[in-house]
Amino acid sequence: MADLDPSGFSTAEGAYAGLTRGRMRSMSAPHHGIRAVATPLSLEERCRALRPALRPGERFSHTTAAALHRFRMPEAFVPRQLHVTSVSPTRAMERPGILGHSSRDSELVIVAGVPVSPPVRSWLECSELFDPDDLVVMGDGLLSRRSAIATVEQLWRAVDSWRTKRGYRALCRALPHLRPRTDSARETLLRLMVVRWGFPEPEVNGEIRNRYGALLGHGDLVFREQKVVLEYEGRQHLESKQFAIDIERLDLIMEEGWRVIRVDRVLFADPHRLRNKLAAALSRSS
Repeated sequence: MADLDPSGFSTAEGAYAGLTRGRMRSMSAPHHGIRAVATPLSLEERCRALRPALRPGERFSHTTAAALHRFRMPEAFVPRQLHVTSVSPTRAMERPGILGHSSRDSELVIVAGVPVSPPVRSWLECSELFDPDDLVVMGDGLLSRRSAIATVEQLWRAVDSWRTKRGYRALCRALPHLRPRTDSARETLLRLMVVRWGFPEPEVNGEIRNRYGALLGHGDLVFREQKVVLEYEGRQHLESKQFAIDIERLDLIMEEGWRVIRVDRVLFADPHRLRNKLAAALSRSS
């Protein structure tokens, strides 16, 4: 039998020579014309399964690239189809389960062993498919506090280069709402929510110091003038070590006279109650 591609997949003619029909039927076909020893389940596995069929210059793009880059994707996002972009004049790929695109841009990076649109370009490509709020969440992820891979200025320049392409208007609506230093998608969504309610825009992960100037920590969303902090309690807060650290940090902040509102999934899903709690806290502190 001919050697399989290093990924475990092959489209080469004669690759299945010597296999019985029963063995062939037992192999999965993750994409048309491609056989795999095991059924690929993850997005990365599906992309690696298609890799032998990619033509020179082709890359995974749009939401497929964004997911491979581990962007902050919309919570309801399910990667049912793979996006593949070909470089002009090569025609867009036409295969079942594949959304083919064509572009003059040939830049790519390698992620999980497959060619992928670079991160900022992936964000631009997603503007064809997502609404502005989703683009803000993804864009904030590019500017995140712990692993930023772009600056606000770079994103503005990138959007300017997208003027003639689909999604430009959505990007223009998203751009003014991008903020660096966020830690999670829910932080971004919470910020967008409170600003649309008419409250002052809070600082993102603002420093909080005690009366002597010592740093106590950072608040997710800080209303400094009113000494109010909104803290989103995500999954990471369920870990015992992180939970203990957060409790100590918030206790120190409250001892300095700050009002801390801790927002979990339940409160986040009840905007009327959350709005009233925030309004009361800001009015008492003003």
